[in-house]
Parts: sequence; C-alpha cells; structure tokens
Amino acid sequence: GWCPLSPTGAQTTQLLVEPPWRPAALWDRVTLTCQGSGTPGATTWYKDGQRWGQQGRDRLSVTRSGTYRCDRPGTRRSPPVRVLDDPLVLQVPAWALLEGDTVTLRCRG
Repeated sequence: GWCPLSPTGAQTTQLLVEPPWRPAALWDRVTLTCQGSGTPGATTWYKDGQRWGQQGRDRLSVTRSGTYRCDRPGTRRSPPVRVLDDPLVLQVPAWALLEGDTVTLRCRG
C-alpha cells in the first residue's frame, strides 16, 4: 500500500479495515492490518489506549468492541479505528474521500 511521509519525515502507520467500512461493526468479523515502515512482525497493538493482545502479528481479528491503533518500531501510532458493538451501524467507506465525491452510506444490522 501507498504510505505517505508526514512533514517531519517520520513514517506514518496505516490501519487497514476489512471489510472497508467505518465505523466497523463487531458482527462484521472485522480484520485489522497494520501497514507501514518499520519491522514487519514487530507490530504493537493498542485497544482503548492500552497495549493489547499478542504483540508481533501484523493482522488482528477483532472480537471485542473498542478503539484500536497499532505501531511498529520507528513509526508513529496509527490513526484510531473504532469497532462498535451496536446492533445497527451507519457506515461510510473507509477509503479516502474528497469534497464533492458522492458517498454511499450503509445502514446495517
């Protein structure tokens, strides 16, 4: 994946969401993938601000609701991804949107 450099030159870390809708829903069997520079397999996961789960794996299957982030040595922590446990979730696409784009919203449950 394409990974932009931040102005300071520190690599940013991206958190990919599958399926690619946000906010993610727990019943959607969400998988998070940590992408960025740094050492593959040296990923640290965070849930609600605390270190979470097995360190090292680049992919995480989400089984609990919360706010997830990841990082690797030498990279910044990724933007947060929320996973909700609500029975009905209004979702927008997780890919980048520009002003003027037509957006399809999903109301799912």
